[in-house]
Amino acid sequence: MTLAGAICVNLYLSFRSATAASRLVADRTLLASARVIAEAVHVDDSGSVEVEIPPAALEMFDTGFGDQVFYRVTTPWGNLLSGYPDLPTPSVATKGEDLIFHDHSIRALKLEHPVVGLGGDGTIAVTVGVTHGSQYAIRRQLWLSDFVNQLALVLLAGVVTIIGLQRGLSPILRLRDAVRQRDRDRLDPFPPSMVQTELQPLVRALNDHMESVQRQMAAQQRFVANAAHQLRTPLALIATQAAVAAREVDIRQRDEALQALQKSTRQVTRLAGQLLALSRAEPGNFLPRTEHIDLATLARCVLENLAEEALKRNIDLGFDDGGPANVTGDATMLGELVVNLVDNALRYTPPGGSVTVSVKSLQNMAILMVEDTGPGIAESERTQVFERFYRVMDTGAEGSGLGLAIVQEVVDGAGGTIELRDGKDGGLLVLVTLPLRE
Repeated sequence: MTLAGAICVNLYLSFRSATAASRLVADRTLLASARVIAEAVHVDDSGSVEVEIPPAALEMFDTGFGDQVFYRVTTPWGNLLSGYPDLPTPSVATKGEDLIFHDHSIRALKLEHPVVGLGGDGTIAVTVGVTHGSQYAIRRQLWLSDFVNQLALVLLAGVVTIIGLQRGLSPILRLRDAVRQRDRDRLDPFPPSMVQTELQPLVRALNDHMESVQRQMAAQQRFVANAAHQLRTPLALIATQAAVAAREVDIRQRDEALQALQKSTRQVTRLAGQLLALSRAEPGNFLPRTEHIDLATLARCVLENLAEEALKRNIDLGFDDGGPANVTGDATMLGELVVNLVDNALRYTPPGGSVTVSVKSLQNMAILMVEDTGPGIAESERTQVFERFYRVMDTGAEGSGLGLAIVQEVVDGAGGTIELRDGKDGGLLVLVTLPLRE
């Protein structure tokens, strides 16, 4: 479409150029004819002005296009010497002008020429006009010649473009065929040398993407295997506890078996909820929501829900409210973040200990801190605890090893950071920073 528009504009400009050239030729011919006629004017011995029109002055318009020639010669005092008395005169001397004469469209030119013997002011006026046949023929020939040249140039450019595209696209087509023919489970890289140098960054980017997909698939496979293993043991335990409760005749022992069954059921429910939360927190699984959330209000609600659990464990659960900390994110996932941090702190803090949650704003960041008086985490393990199903040994606390993994995914998705530090009383301090809402 752009090329067609450019061609149309170029042809229009060529037409205007051909018109100007044909007018210039016509005006030069008219001027030459007028001069030949003017030079034929003379004054005889009696002082009369006479003129004999030279045939050459009219024959120069005989170009084979049937043009009609009109002329008019007048004295300085306005008497007609020869020609057509009603031939219109151009307004400016020696400049061609398009006029109408006897229903003919003509190109006319006027020349004022001095004649020897008429005195200082003795100038005659010669007007010559000709129909447009020759002028239009010259214009048409020039324009057609330019049109043919442009058409040949466009055709040549089209051929060169097609050949260039075929040669340039052939490596891309080979890459396309290689991608289509490859099995779904094959993610090994393509050799960059199969395409030209300019396209090798594209192949490298494709290889990087396939490597990323391969890592993600491997991680998902490990996750599924670990999840199946984590669920198999408590489900088998539930089945055993249910069978024992069904066989028990003693009411007291049956109640103990049912209580153990309830505890195992709660653990499995908690594990299933954490697995769903982790799946939701992984990038790409769900479209992230952008809600306006006060992190302090969210933390207070979580603590109210966990207060009963803290009382059962004889743990002092406190909240230090530093004022509103407005962030943007998914309220459900941010709630999971706070729940997992506080739940972990409660599980690993011994009876009589304390868990303190604080929220504040500092510059352009919202800061969430959860500090406990538990055993803490050694510096050598503070990176590993964010891995799925990893648990610190010899703590005696129940858990699935998913809490901090969920927290890490949520923090990454919200554009924040998380850091583990030593608590003031020897426990663990978890520091989470999230960007404040603009």
